[in-house]
Amino acid sequence: MTAPVRIPFPVVDEVSRHCLQEEEPETVHIEVHLPGPVDRMRLRKAFTEALHRHPRILMREARGPWYRRRYEWELTPEADVEVVTFAPPGPRALQDARTRALTEAPPLSVSPPIRLEVVDSVLFLTINHTALDGPACLRVLATAAELYGGRDNAPAAPPVRPTEPRQDPPDTPTTWSPPARVARGTPDPSPGNGMLVTELPLPHRPKGSPYTVNDQLMVTTALTIAHWNREHGTRPRPLRITMPVDDRPRDTTMPIGNGTRLVEVPFAPSELNHPDMSALLRRTAERTRALKALPRPQLGHGAALLTAPWAPVAARAALTRTLRRAAAPWTSTTLLSNIGRIPYPLDFGEETGRAHAVWFSAPARMPRGLTVTTASTAGRLHLALRWSRALLSHGDGAHLRDLFEHYLHTTEVTP
Repeated sequence: MTAPVRIPFPVVDEVSRHCLQEEEPETVHIEVHLPGPVDRMRLRKAFTEALHRHPRILMREARGPWYRRRYEWELTPEADVEVVTFAPPGPRALQDARTRALTEAPPLSVSPPIRLEVVDSVLFLTINHTALDGPACLRVLATAAELYGGRDNAPAAPPVRPTEPRQDPPDTPTTWSPPARVARGTPDPSPGNGMLVTELPLPHRPKGSPYTVNDQLMVTTALTIAHWNREHGTRPRPLRITMPVDDRPRDTTMPIGNGTRLVEVPFAPSELNHPDMSALLRRTAERTRALKALPRPQLGHGAALLTAPWAPVAARAALTRTLRRAAAPWTSTTLLSNIGRIPYPLDFGEETGRAHAVWFSAPARMPRGLTVTTASTAGRLHLALRWSRALLSHGDGAHLRDLFEHYLHTTEVTP
């Protein structure tokens, strides 16, 4: 009998594995709304086949002695459990599925570390973020859609933008002081994450603008948090917003796993106080372009040293957790993950139809305590706000949504 293939944990997976917390599971939630009903047998068959077309997703954490120097993924020929389940319909079925996506992480010990739950014509993908990220699992779902409906689900070509010479961002605020935190609202007594999803119009952007919709979303996020903090009497401090950058191809060759690298976009308090919106958008675009162009490891250079096998994983895990706690004041203010236009049609054929709304949400553990995730489908912007209940309540989330909608509209400037 051939021994199973084992793959050492990449840096991102290992750091996440070291820092797992039961109170706030590291899950990514993807919610896909379809116009028509889903055939159970066809979907199970299509999704199972899609897993085999992307075999890197069929994996579990390999067992090992306490003194092992690496965590390893063990690839499996089949899923250990039934991945696709169907929830009974009901007035709270959608809300309950969202709650499960935030509170119940698929275990790493079972292959694959994802689950697909169907509520009427809505697909809920829940991902253990220690193993995988949202874009990778969306690629698998696009394959399943093609197998299910028989229609081409190849990715659309990315927008063509002129290549600009690499340059340092001008007028970049200093990063030598801890950034602002999201001010505490009215926390809930229960642990874990809360979430709110909403649909908004895509912001207008004049043709030929030097900034992108991503830059508008970045400015909107910064202005929203600055406003929230002013309302709560927080002394102005520089904001730093983490932005995932994903350079992977979107076709079937896309590497499956955690494939984004993280950059931090800074904002000075003075930039966000009665800003010249056109100038702020231009400066933000210059910063994001320069940051995307810089070669950088996924989590920075320090993480690579922490995950080198110089000691057993148990010892390095303790050190990593200690350093993370010590670095908490320097953690960025929030994370904006803009998936952008969903690259796949997600067309499940004539009866089930093409997705008309897709939401993602990223983990929102403290000390950030708030993440903003956006995607666009069918000409609409789908926004998910996710927060730590130790920081905010549902009412706080609703107010932040209203602020976000207001500031998104203010980015629609004319030349």
